[in-house]
Amino acid sequence: MFYHLILPLKEYVSFFNLFRYITFRSMAAAVTALILVLILGNIIIRWLQRLKLGEEIRALGPESHKAKAGTPTMGGVIIIGAVIVSMLLWGNFSNHYVVILMIATLMLTTLGFVDDYIKSVRKQKDGVNARVKLLFQILIAAGVACCVYFFPSNAKEAATIYIPFINNAILNLGAVWIVFAVIVIIGSSNAVNLTDGLDGLATGTVAIVAVTLSIMTYLTGNIKAADYLLIPYIAHSAELTVFLSALTGALIGFLWFNSNPATVFMGDTGSLALGGIIGIVAVMIKKEIFLFIVGGVFVIEALSVIIQVASFKSRGKRVFKMAPIHHHFELSGWPEQKVVVRMWILGLLLAILGLASLKIL
Repeated sequence: MFYHLILPLKEYVSFFNLFRYITFRSMAAAVTALILVLILGNIIIRWLQRLKLGEEIRALGPESHKAKAGTPTMGGVIIIGAVIVSMLLWGNFSNHYVVILMIATLMLTTLGFVDDYIKSVRKQKDGVNARVKLLFQILIAAGVACCVYFFPSNAKEAATIYIPFINNAILNLGAVWIVFAVIVIIGSSNAVNLTDGLDGLATGTVAIVAVTLSIMTYLTGNIKAADYLLIPYIAHSAELTVFLSALTGALIGFLWFNSNPATVFMGDTGSLALGGIIGIVAVMIKKEIFLFIVGGVFVIEALSVIIQVASFKSRGKRVFKMAPIHHHFELSGWPEQKVVVRMWILGLLLAILGLASLKIL
């Protein structure tokens, strides 16, 4: 809103020229989202408590988790709500990447909200039928992939695959890239959903990835920086930095309430959308494989579930004491706080590794 209403006035007030700078609007968006979460967090949490939207705790989980029963869930509305409001204030809605990301975020948030509602209000522990949920995720992801592939009239570039530490494009998938993009987005969404099992774990880890991707969106959308760093230049993608900055601010604010002991959980309302956001951004800026590195914590969590299920079905034996793997560490004697902080450290190291792939000759 400010971008569209105030920027045209720069001819009369030179100060308003600030609003054209992505760096300025990114910082403003982050601060706005952070303040919104801190101010509205307790109000929304009390509202969720009145509605009795409490979390159901798995009977087979760690004993310490039973005390968390009844903690309000659907806290994702706090995160996504703050991001949307912040973007309405500071975003540039003439940018098609921003519009696509905003629409997809709202769709995934709605899907997660319905899932949480069925679990918490209707007391159906499985929530939305798994096949129905996957179908909606596929439709949302396919819509995003088609928009990225066709709308910019740059299908050749969109379908190109790049690998970190290698400067040149290695493969062009053509229209098959749409399927690849759908897998990346759905995989990211579900991996973050699986990671959201400990207080602050998904929140902090997504924040690290969001900061890393915000750096990449800014560099990818700057033709001089992209040329110098030998990464693909994606016109107009720098505007995504504002969105990711707002997301980072909202996540940091949410940690105030979600850190151990959590007074609210993000639920599927938050985790499905957050995972989808980072997957969509990675697809938009040609950083699909890069996300595999910087989002390595999510990859590990998802793989632990796949390995556990495959092993039990094929051999009748479990590899881990419990999956996802963060529960295995808990049952191995690690305190919850230590598991979370160590996962954050691993996420930070992977983010540094990803950024280290820039300008490799």
